[in-house]
Amino acid sequence: MDKYWINNYRMGGYLLFACGLINLRYQWGESDVAMRSAIIFIPGALIIGATFVPAMLKILARREVKFLLSAVGLAIAIFAVTN
Repeated sequence: MDKYWINNYRMGGYLLFACGLINLRYQWGESDVAMRSAIIFIPGALIIGATFVPAMLKILARREVKFLLSAVGLAIAIFAVTN
């Protein structure tokens, strides 16, 4: 089984996690910054964590899950940049 795709999930998770924390730091004085940043970094942390759980790897390997997480991850990354 080809497991190179796990690295893609991890890099995407790290991207969201880092963007969320950077967003939190640089917009600290604004209202609702914790909620907006949590929308970005919590999914990233969940994706990273899921790649270390063997039972989740079977789910993450499915084609429709890859597509769904790619679309959601891209949407969250766009939200992070435009936020």
